[in-house]
Amino acid sequence: MRAGLLFFLAGLLAALPATAQPCPAGKGEAACMLEAAWQAAQALPEGKRDNLRAAFVQPVNYLAGIENRAVWADRLRNVKLEPASGDYARAQAEAAIAAHGWQGFLQRARDGAAPLHMGRPEIMAAAVDLAPDAGERKKLIDLMVQLAGASDRRKVSGIPLDSFERADFGHVLAERAMRDCDLAAFDRAATLTTAPDALRYRLWRARITGSAGGLADTIRDGDGSKDTRHVRQALEGYGAILSLGYCAR
Repeated sequence: MRAGLLFFLAGLLAALPATAQPCPAGKGEAACMLEAAWQAAQALPEGKRDNLRAAFVQPVNYLAGIENRAVWADRLRNVKLEPASGDYARAQAEAAIAAHGWQGFLQRARDGAAPLHMGRPEIMAAAVDLAPDAGERKKLIDLMVQLAGASDRRKVSGIPLDSFERADFGHVLAERAMRDCDLAAFDRAATLTTAPDALRYRLWRARITGSAGGLADTIRDGDGSKDTRHVRQALEGYGAILSLGYCAR
């Protein structure tokens, strides 16, 4: 009778959902979050798992402690990195500002004139750090917000350009707001994207609000697919916290 009861209780406990295991805030958070991403990657097919190893190299470089580095050195041994490509959007922004001046650049951005007829959100975002002063910087960001909500009759392959641009503006504005630690602006921008609740944006938001460790289980659990997108978003999202730190509160 007692043995049967114990067996029943053991089965009941096994059926309960696993206890959440957030990564504790502080010195060990980074290693814990990267470990969560690594665990998620292990559920993928071998070929995709191997291709993902290179995506861990840069985040791992931020880890402190010999012990942490030793573990990752073994995991990432013989990883082949692609040569770093130049920043195309920034190069286009710099060239347009040099050719037309700052005000001319803003006008071309409004008009969608070359080189801003394609990739306008990314080029404008790259120009934010090139603004001559804080006032012009704000003017550029305000223009991006305005254009994100504007209707555009231009089409690409029969699809209205604003369908593409709105989501792209949302993405770059969300990244800018995350870097500027502006929560209200971040939330507005995220709603313009195609997936406001995507893991990347949840981690970026956590940079502003506080500890991202509560998302560790979400990272570990994956998204149920065999695609690498989930792990890449985890690394991109938490990568901002690794490189920039948390916003002051």
